Amino acid sequence: MNFSLRRHKYIRQTRQIQALIKQYQALGDEQLKAKTGELRAQLAQGKPLDKLLVEAYATVCEAARRVLGMVPYDVQILGAVAMEDRNIIEMKTGEGKTLTAIMPMYLHGLTGPGNFLITANEYLANRDAKEMGVVYQWLGLTVMPGVAEEGSDEEELDRHQVYSADIVYTTNSALGFDYLTDNLASTADDRYMQGFNFALLDEADAVLLDSASTPLIISGAPRPQSNFYVSSDRLIKMLVEDEDFERSEDEKQVWFTPAGIIRMQAYFGVDDLLSKDWADLYRHLVLALRANYLLKPDRDYIVAHGEVSLIDITNGRELTGMKLEAGMHQALEAKEGVNITQEMRAMAQVTFQNLFRMFHQLAGMTGTAATDASEFMEIYHLAVFKVPTHKPNIRKDRPDRLFISNEAKLLASLKVIRQAYEDQRPVLIETGSLALSNLYSRLLLREGIPHSLLNARSAAKEANIVAEAGRPGAVTVATSMAGRGTDIHLGDGVKAQGGLLVLGTERMDNPRVDNQLRGRAGRQGDPGESLFYASLEDRIVLQNAPRHVRKWTDKHATAQKQRLSNHGRFRHVIDNAQRVIAAGERSERFSTLQYGEVFRVQRDKIYEQRDAIIAGEDVQGKVEFAVKQAAQDFVEDHRQPDVAAFLDFVYQHVDRDYNPAPVRENPKLAADVDYLTDLIMQRLAAVHEKLPAEDQWAYFERLALLKAIDWEWIEQVDNLQTLQSVTMNRSTQGSNPMYEYQKESRRSFKVMKRALYQGVLANLLCSELVAKADGTVKVNFP
Repeated sequence: MNFSLRRHKYIRQTRQIQALIKQYQALGDEQLKAKTGELRAQLAQGKPLDKLLVEAYATVCEAARRVLGMVPYDVQILGAVAMEDRNIIEMKTGEGKTLTAIMPMYLHGLTGPGNFLITANEYLANRDAKEMGVVYQWLGLTVMPGVAEEGSDEEELDRHQVYSADIVYTTNSALGFDYLTDNLASTADDRYMQGFNFALLDEADAVLLDSASTPLIISGAPRPQSNFYVSSDRLIKMLVEDEDFERSEDEKQVWFTPAGIIRMQAYFGVDDLLSKDWADLYRHLVLALRANYLLKPDRDYIVAHGEVSLIDITNGRELTGMKLEAGMHQALEAKEGVNITQEMRAMAQVTFQNLFRMFHQLAGMTGTAATDASEFMEIYHLAVFKVPTHKPNIRKDRPDRLFISNEAKLLASLKVIRQAYEDQRPVLIETGSLALSNLYSRLLLREGIPHSLLNARSAAKEANIVAEAGRPGAVTVATSMAGRGTDIHLGDGVKAQGGLLVLGTERMDNPRVDNQLRGRAGRQGDPGESLFYASLEDRIVLQNAPRHVRKWTDKHATAQKQRLSNHGRFRHVIDNAQRVIAAGERSERFSTLQYGEVFRVQRDKIYEQRDAIIAGEDVQGKVEFAVKQAAQDFVEDHRQPDVAAFLDFVYQHVDRDYNPAPVRENPKLAADVDYLTDLIMQRLAAVHEKLPAEDQWAYFERLALLKAIDWEWIEQVDNLQTLQSVTMNRSTQGSNPMYEYQKESRRSFKVMKRALYQGVLANLLCSELVAKADGTVKVNFP
């Protein structure tokens, strides 16, 4: 359906809803509440969900009026209608996305558990679940936040209660980690997820695009602690740039020179650092090099209380509980001289791309989506629908003011801020990093301008600061405004001063982020103004503009005239840089999707097997197949009789008290699959005698299978991570990295299955069974 036809359809449904709302206003409270039961009855009779949209939306809109005193605008209803048709709606800041979301959430909540509203952070998830939840509860639905409140213990959250609710307000990370954890459970009682029916994503572009390439990883299997981190870091700090190592112009890559390799070999006293024998040491040196010269404090991470914590580069938020993988975090800790934490193996992994593609139905809303409409359709099969504003937008978006140097840019912007402060006009200043926001704060203090610093330390405090940012004379310094979740209301007299002034101190990597900032001014028809200050020394220019721009900048950095013409040779330099970044990011997301699909196929097979075992589906058959396959695999690997290998296999996996006399008297038995299979089945029967109760034996078999699967899958996840890193580097050698990864991952999966069968065998036959006084049996797996 083309855009005009879709729009006509949505407008028609919106008018139908508005007409029905007027009818429902005549209903009593109990009559309106009864609509939930009536709608659920229609669903039970087989009526499609989309055929209930008009009735459901009218019901929840009228309930919102009675419970919250909030009446949705026509454009809010229009946006809600569009979302139900698998759209991401572009709805400008301040247009009321929170209220808009209750319509599709109520509709899908009628179906029972499995419906999620994904918010930007824990504070918003709890706030909106509480504030909007009263409407759902009034109508008879259940609603829960999927994350703990700030300051509360996450472990106290009852996830069985959370995921049994009709509607869950949560974050993308919390949902992803709970999905992975749920698939590590050993019994049905330990599981809490109840399916992925519907997800509505607030700030959909941030989740589905900006975070798409970052995998969620649960770590829990420790690696042997390395002693190379400190020594590698010490050496790297002694190396000389452009002699021992080099960096790319965009400062995103760094590598050793041949001279650097020779110097490091001499330092460690090794002959060939690049040989297989010294691969682990070289890996640590590469990690230390990247930690020292690519990752920067107050931009990528902070050091506080003796720990290294990652921060979101776009908004400065601390990423609590998250660490860089594959030893990179430990390299950072060595760089900063803090305690080096244990490096862990990945136990489970999923990308947001794959997580949200699991849902039966998706929808989203954001202030900026149209620029990436093609990618939303290609990857998620979601169209973009632009919702008009409730009132005309009269904000003035000024052309960028471009300077040569950062210093000139900052000084010029301070003059504008001082003038606005003296005029009692509120100013919202956005910076591109936590470090720059702190610098701006110091400059404002030097100028004697009182201000608030929005540094993302507390989401609740953020909301209060943002809410006050529109009062007369308010000056607020912030990193990215995406996902703040609170509108800026103008104080008395501010409209007469031209409304809120939004001042960007540099352009962001993506024009969507710039537009999100602009959208903070001029909400609901208010006056406002946006203005960006930029320089040729901004990070986006230095890393992505052509080399001649950097040379010209270095040559004219101290020129007397610093302001550049809006019509000069550099007028498109930042727009072009953003296009370069967008192309690179899109390529990276597509690559992540391809790698993720290979990983997903294997993960789905493993999780499908786990589900079947937990449900008790043909466990006995799976056990017999595994133990017989283990015997078959061993004999295939040892077609020539090898008594030593046979005995080693039996003592490790079958019977530690086995009498070797028969096989020593007749060595051919060491390659006889029937003899080995009979030996295994006899041993299995003997173990069964120790657990004669059928329920105990069935539980033991299930546990033996699950433990073997989980251990080998942990190894496979770790292998696949390493494979991805290695094969991507092969592209520089003329190979197709994706083909190499697919080939190696299939081979690795076959190896894993063989190891899994042996693991099942050992778990069943070599575990220690300890009978307890209460009749239970404790199992100590090998």
